Parts: sequence; C-alpha cells; structure tokens
Amino acid sequence: MMMNKPIKYIAFYSDNVHDGQNRIATLSATNKIDYICTAITRNNYEVEIVSPSWTKNSSGFYKGDVKRITDSITLKTFATFGGESKIKRIFKYLFSLIQLFFYLLISTEKDEPIIVYHSVILSLPIRTAKLFKKFKIILEVEEIYQDAQNLSGFMKKNEYKAFASGDKYLFSTELLNQKINKTNKPQSIIYGTYQVEKDREASFEDDKIHVVYAGTFDPIKGGALAAIDAAKYLTKDYHIHIIGFGSIEQIKSIEDKVAEVSLISDAIVSYHGLLKGEDYIQFIQKCQIGLSTQIPGAKYNETSFPSKILSYMANGLKVVSIRIKAIEYSSIGSQIYYYQQQDPKEIANKIISIDFSSSYDSRKLIKSLDENFLKEIKLLLKTKE
Repeated sequence: MMMNKPIKYIAFYSDNVHDGQNRIATLSATNKIDYICTAITRNNYEVEIVSPSWTKNSSGFYKGDVKRITDSITLKTFATFGGESKIKRIFKYLFSLIQLFFYLLISTEKDEPIIVYHSVILSLPIRTAKLFKKFKIILEVEEIYQDAQNLSGFMKKNEYKAFASGDKYLFSTELLNQKINKTNKPQSIIYGTYQVEKDREASFEDDKIHVVYAGTFDPIKGGALAAIDAAKYLTKDYHIHIIGFGSIEQIKSIEDKVAEVSLISDAIVSYHGLLKGEDYIQFIQKCQIGLSTQIPGAKYNETSFPSKILSYMANGLKVVSIRIKAIEYSSIGSQIYYYQQQDPKEIANKIISIDFSSSYDSRKLIKSLDENFLKEIKLLLKTKE
C-alpha cells in the first residue's frame, strides 16, 4: 500500500542512543511522542520527527543527522555545540532555533499539516516560518507552562500567541480545550499513551496487597512523600513500593522518609529506584493498586493530566488519586478511586476501601481510547475539510 506524504512532528526528542551528545528531552514527552507517531503510522503515514534539541554538554560540537528509528519513522536533528558560559548557552539556543526556522522555510509547503509539541521557546521561529510558508499547525498542548513556571511577561504573551497559532489541536485534557480553544477549532483529546500491556502474570508470591507510587520525587508535587506517609495508617496486609526519579537531594529525602516510616508502620514500605521498560512493566504488574498522589492546590492541576494513571491502567491496576478536575472530567474519571485532601490517613482509607471482587477491566478501557484516537488523528491530518 502506498504511504501518504510524511508528517513532520516538531518536538524536543531523543532516541536514547548513548552517543555522548546528551541532547535535551524528557522521558514523559518522548513516550507520548512515540505513541502518537505510532498512531500516525497505523494510518498509513510516515513520520519525520524534527528535533531542535541542543546538547547539555559543556563542550563539543555535534553535527545534525537524519536517522531511521523504525521503518516508518525518522529523526532529524540539527547541529549543536556545548558551552558553560551564559553567552555560549544563549548562542547555542539561538543556533538551534535559526536552523529550525530555515529548515521550515526550505522543507514545508502551503497547507501541509505539521504537528508541533507546544514549547514557548520554539514558538517564534515556527510562527515566523508559518507566515511565509502557510503550513497548518496541529498544536500539541500538554500544559500551560505559565501555570507551572514563573515566566516573564514577554514569555507569557508569547505562550498565548503560540496557542493562537494552532489551526488544529491535540490537548491532554478536556479542560485545556475549554481554556484555549475558544473558537472550537478541530481537536482531539489524548491523555497520554494508550499502549495496553499484556498480562505478564508476574507476582510477588505473597498474600499482601501491593501498592505502587511511580513518578517524580519533586517535593512541590508531593506525591511520593504522601504515598510513603500513607503506610503509617495501613496494616501489615499492605506493602507500598516507591519507584521513580528526582535529584540527588530528592532521592536522599525519599530514602530517609522510607527508613523513618518503616520504623513505625505495620505496613512495609520499599524504595526501588528508577525502573524503565520491561523492568517497569514487570514490577507494576506485580502490584494491585497504583497511586496518583499529588498536592491538589497547584494551578497546573487544573489542566495537566497525570500520565502515571494511564500507565497503571494499561497494566491492569486500580488507581487511587487526588480528586482534581482534569482527571474527574476525563473519559476515565469514573474508574478512579478518589480521595479529597492530601492527607496520608485519607489516602490510606481510600486504599483500604477498594473492593477487589468487583468487575474491572482497565485494559479494555485503554484499548477503546487507543481505537478512538486512531480515528481522530486521521481526521486531523486530512488537508481538506
């Protein structure tokens, strides 16, 4: 079957090849980009990921490249150089942005659909190139950055100009669509990756109920610490597992907290570090409950969907979460076990309340989300309405 014209997908992306270039990318964004690319290829398109990612190294010069990730997906990177001083870092950023701008001038056509992962810093060269080439932007918006970061007035205005530049949208929540898409442009809601994982039939081979928190150790979000504290109110029938990532200081804080709570808790608490790929899947499938514990008052919670929830459900776990609108108003909201306040005792009570005898098939729900997104992305990629 003949493939359609390749779809360009602009995003900070790394293929995790250990080539020493150390280009910027985040794991959560990369995972979602991978899933969306796969959905596009399942609709008989090829994908060219265009990554303006610069190196985080303090020295060195690295050429741009085009490499094939799969039979249908290629990755284009631009030249970049390392630098420690503020001046060198500024020139490094500008160098990547200028290369992206000229690439778009040379390589795009009028009305060509291009997916753009929302980034305030990438917005200006992309919007400027669009003025000349008249391509169509499908803007992927995961969050409103000024809700989570302290941006300057200029950057805040630039972010809203970026939102306005979208001709169509991919939003991570219904609330983002309501807040940004005031003129009801074509859009699709995609909470995260809808990759259903088959049952590995893994088990800890004991009679305990295993509860896992997987995610960031950032104290601002507070999820990992709350999960550990909940163990103080659980019986010996429970085992809480902490896996995830953070700075050296944050990891030390988690280790200290686990040691502290273990001394006074009847439940077991364990820290397992960062797990990836098959190791991660095998581990969480040994658990029955996944925790999405985070401080509810933060503004970004209004529009940001916790990707860990989909990961838990794709592996068959029941999910305990703080009640926030982004989750509650989603199409999977009715399947979540909510607690109201970021209180360890309340979290523990919700864990205890879960009925394992009730019918529950989270994989089936994730599969239906996947099938629906496959249809919606196909419609968004059409060049004629």
